[in-house]
Parts: sequence; C-alpha cells; structure tokens
Amino acid sequence: MTTVFMLLHMAILIGVVVGAVAYYTYAERKVLGAMQRRQGPMTVGPFGLLQPLADGIKLISKETIIPAQANGPVFVLAPMLTFTLALIAWVVIPVNAKLVLADINVGILYLLAVSSMGVYGVVMAGWASNSKYAFLGGLRSASQMVSYEVSMGLVIVCVLLCAGSLNLSEIVLADRPFLMQVLLFPMFIVFLISILAETNRAPFDLPEGESELSGGFMVEYSSMTYALFFLGEYANMILMSGMTTVLFLGGWLPPFCNRVSP
Repeated sequence: MTTVFMLLHMAILIGVVVGAVAYYTYAERKVLGAMQRRQGPMTVGPFGLLQPLADGIKLISKETIIPAQANGPVFVLAPMLTFTLALIAWVVIPVNAKLVLADINVGILYLLAVSSMGVYGVVMAGWASNSKYAFLGGLRSASQMVSYEVSMGLVIVCVLLCAGSLNLSEIVLADRPFLMQVLLFPMFIVFLISILAETNRAPFDLPEGESELSGGFMVEYSSMTYALFFLGEYANMILMSGMTTVLFLGGWLPPFCNRVSP
C-alpha cells in the first residue's frame, strides 16, 4: 500500500511539475512580449492559454532527426538524463510539514548530488552530436555549471551551520533570529546569482551563444529530444526557486516568524 501511495504521489508530482513548466514558458513569453511591446501568445485559446499545449503537440508530431555521424545511443540518452534528473530532485522538496515524498536526513546532500549530475547530460549532448558548435557549447555550459556549483555549495554550508541539520524540513523549522536573517542576506544574493548561472539564464546564457554557437549544445536536437532539454531546463529553474525558498525564505512558513515543530 505504501508503494502504491508513493507511486501515486510521484505521478501527481510529475504532472504538476510538467504543467508548471508548460505555463512558465507561457508566462515568460508574455513578459518578454510586454517588454518588447508585443502581445506574446494570443492566438491559441483565450489569451493564448492553450499555446503550451499546441507547442507540445507540435513537438511530439515532429520527426526526431539524429545526425548521420552522431553517436545515436548517447545522443538520445542525454536529453532523457537531463529531464529525469530535473524530476527526481523534487522528491526531497517539502511542500509543508507533512507533505514530502522522501523526508531523508541528508536531503540537501541528495539535491547537491542530483544537481551536480546535470552537467553529464550537457556534456553527453555536446559530444554525441559530432558538431563543433554543439561541442564548444557543451564545454562552455559544463565549465559554467561546475564553477557556480562551488559558490552554491559554500552558501549552502553557511545555511546548514545556522540550521544544524541536513534535513530540508528541519532547515525550514530551524529557529532563525532576526540578526541571523540579516547575516544570511548576502548569502541569499550570492545563491541567487549562482542559480541563474547554474540554469544558464540571462545574463549567464553564454553557453547557448546564438551569435557564435547557433544555439550551443542543443543545436542538433529537434522534436521531443529538444523538448526534453527544454522541459529539463525549466524544471531546473523551478527546482532552484524551490531550494531558495526552503533555504532562505522560510519554506511553507513566512520568512520572518517563530518556528514551531510540526
């Protein structure tokens, strides 16, 4: 019964994350459109709300093209690995005091390990494509991700020393006086910059390099293989936002309040 319950929760979690990713892209396109005095998605459904669904159907119906000189198995495995890692990290993120799939005592180490493995998907994609543009994009992306993981790790160590636990639920419930919150604020800024670089978002989007690398390590990908990279990237962005909330903003509790045990 417990296994069925866990599988059901995992299926719901995957559905919620994929749905959130789909409409995160919609929101981003709307915001970018407003910044550039455009409307953004407006055609499919009311206010363009069905545009993510139309994009998904389009990508599923397209043919997956594997370059003739590419390493086929590794080429296909890379996006699958990226997407899977982006999903399995969510099992330790607590939604509230009693709603977490795996409330393990080393949750933060699990998150660090999973996020560190994300670089393998990027390197595999760049190497397996057998294209100099994809290879250079993969190298640039891997070096950036590995570099900023160091600063992320150091910031997380500061939070762990203050909370006295590696369990994410206990980190949320740890008592943090106002002075400690003030001292952790610079770490919050460093962490925010690090996760922008980790997820290759502007102004740290050099690995994509449209002007010189034609799209970076994903340049040879199309249809669902491209979509898996896309879903993995946006799922990672939401995951990093969740980590920031748990570590610095009080998780399911307000940022500045007295912590009470569940």
